[in-house]
Amino acid sequence: MKAVVPYFTLNNGVRMPGVGAGCWLGVDGDRGVTKEMCLNALKCGYRHLDTAPGYGNEELVGDAIRESGLPRNELFVTTKLDTSMTSEDLSNDRWRASTAILAETEPWMPGRILTFDEHPNFVDAWKELEAVLQTGKVRAVGVSNFSIQNLEILLANTSVMPAVNQVEAHLCHPQDPLKQYCDERNILLSAYSPLGQGNPLYFTDAAVVQVAERHSATPAQVGLSWLVRRGIVPIVKSAKVERMKTNLELIDLAPEEMRALDSVHRKPGMHRSLVDYPHTPDGKVVGWTYAQLGWAMDVGGFVKIEESSSTDM
Repeated sequence: MKAVVPYFTLNNGVRMPGVGAGCWLGVDGDRGVTKEMCLNALKCGYRHLDTAPGYGNEELVGDAIRESGLPRNELFVTTKLDTSMTSEDLSNDRWRASTAILAETEPWMPGRILTFDEHPNFVDAWKELEAVLQTGKVRAVGVSNFSIQNLEILLANTSVMPAVNQVEAHLCHPQDPLKQYCDERNILLSAYSPLGQGNPLYFTDAAVVQVAERHSATPAQVGLSWLVRRGIVPIVKSAKVERMKTNLELIDLAPEEMRALDSVHRKPGMHRSLVDYPHTPDGKVVGWTYAQLGWAMDVGGFVKIEESSSTDM
């Protein structure tokens, strides 16, 4: 049985579509196809687009939105704080005015090694987002890649609860402790790379294959449906129209199927990250240690799948 893509209500009352279309095309991606990809996604029924200044294609995403003819209030657009910004940039009114509908701040800034004691840090960035929220130019503000540890730091220094925390999440990395923490504080989790960023290790898992066959669905549909059923918003990327459509066709998972899927990551070798984070030889991720990020070492690493059955992410 097919399930309708739900809307989730954020902690400030704003409604967020339960599946988003990612606009990142990769480091070597052809930004020229962004506009077409976004237009096709909107035609397929997506009402949630996820972009960022770092993708270098926000203007093209905006062009697609305008050309779609869809009422702007029907669309939910997520952008992120440019992590290379300085404190001067953060206080610049031009940045505030150009911020899209939902802004996120990440706990790292590429090219610079920042700790919580240095400035600008993520609390400084968050306070600027609070100011943006007060202008009415955004509907909500959230964070990305925040662990329980860093959420604790942030929440001790703000009166505005993040609406969303976007993190890597999928059947191999369910983020159970973080989800419980966020649920208790009414922070919605959103999942990037829900299909393994081109490395879908769980696609061949016996439980996943069995559920997919039972519903005449794909493993990707199973993974996305599992996330949505858990109350997590997957951000999935595909430039192929048929896959765009398929990724929106969620399936209605039975309780026993959910329990079987919940156990996938407990199998030997399955509990892990599937994202190729830029680790340095000393084990740091973009200048941060796992301890500073608050990330668990037991999901570190990268699995390379030579024969990928999907280019979705």
